[in-house]
Amino acid sequence: MADDKIVELLAAGDFVITGDIPLAARVVERSGLAIGVRGELLDDSCVHDRLATRDLMEQFRAAGVDTQGPKPLTQKDIQTFANVLDRTLTKTLRKRGL
Repeated sequence: MADDKIVELLAAGDFVITGDIPLAARVVERSGLAIGVRGELLDDSCVHDRLATRDLMEQFRAAGVDTQGPKPLTQKDIQTFANVLDRTLTKTLRKRGL
């Protein structure tokens, strides 16, 4: 229900920070941007590939394959996230004349 509300309130050009790939895909479909928790910019050029990979890994897990989950968050991930967030905020604010 929270994802539905986020998508409902989303305007074109808004961005969402999420680790949820299906939510990121829905954001992109509504002309928004999604930033992953490791700083990856999820836009129309990559989000569908990430969604397909996520779905494939889910099938592996359902079949009993140990996929080991995501790697621990590193200092480099945090720095990448901060840089992408800063660039995205700056670009968004300039477009809106702020």
